[in-house]
Amino acid sequence: MNRRNILITTAAAVFTVATPLTVSAQQDAPIRLVVPYAPGGPLDGSSRILAERVRDTLGVVVVDNKAGAGGNIGADIVAKAAHDGLTIGLAATATHAVNPWLFSKMPYNAEKDFAGITQMVRVPNVLVMNADRANKLGIHSVNDLIKYAKNHPGKLNYGSGGNGSAGHLAGELFKQRANIYALHIPYRGANPAQLALLAGEVDFNIDNLAAAAPNIKAGKLKALAVTSLEPSPMMPDVPPMSKTFKGFSIDTWWGLVAPAGTPKPVIDRLNKAFVDALNAPETKAKFAAMMAEPVPTTPEQFDQFMAAERSKYQKLVKASGAKVD
Repeated sequence: MNRRNILITTAAAVFTVATPLTVSAQQDAPIRLVVPYAPGGPLDGSSRILAERVRDTLGVVVVDNKAGAGGNIGADIVAKAAHDGLTIGLAATATHAVNPWLFSKMPYNAEKDFAGITQMVRVPNVLVMNADRANKLGIHSVNDLIKYAKNHPGKLNYGSGGNGSAGHLAGELFKQRANIYALHIPYRGANPAQLALLAGEVDFNIDNLAAAAPNIKAGKLKALAVTSLEPSPMMPDVPPMSKTFKGFSIDTWWGLVAPAGTPKPVIDRLNKAFVDALNAPETKAKFAAMMAEPVPTTPEQFDQFMAAERSKYQKLVKASGAKVD
């Protein structure tokens, strides 16, 4: 019995006897991994790396990019797919923690329509300033930035990739914890927001470390803090925001989910294959190039993590006032 048949047979053993023809017809089908974003970038790239790594254990895994509506279109495809283990999807901060509170109407229920397989990675965000402007203002640390904001009320602004984006919500959390004011200026995407920072149009951004790293290394951006609880192994010299504000943590993350109702033996088999792939030295090396840290978990741990993230972002989205109709 080949690997493809092993996965399907596991599902068949759990399903009732009334479904053998459906299961049998799917035996030679590849696993479809729906990525709710366009090709390119770390979410798509990491998915393709894992799809290749699990080929020997799960057979062919086809990455299917279904972008649109902030990731909701692709996530909805997974939510409504057959729960046989042949359609799985990428769950991200936006699709499974932010969007449920950001969008007035959602096509899926992030809490009830999915079963976690494993978290894949986390990527810290980083508080950055235009290096020339930071030097001009004498800002070399988070405390310097806070001091400047309090001494010059209403003078600071910050950019993000749009209302309700990760950068926007991270900025609002920073403002809350620091008790400062900074005007939010939304741009149409993270890249235009970074270009605005480089051009001196905004004072600071909280950007994805993978996106900001090249300009940090080039000396164009000054990194004041990463937003993870611990220093990032990718930039160990940059202090974590938690050093200034206890418990401050607002990373970018993504992982794998299946439709709710997928049999536990199928979930467990998928978990083992993908966790083994995440733990492989080759995978870690490739992810490190994207500033991404592998975070393999049990299905239960990933479900609990996503629930905690939804609770956190519910408060942040409400405080930000962001809404998409």
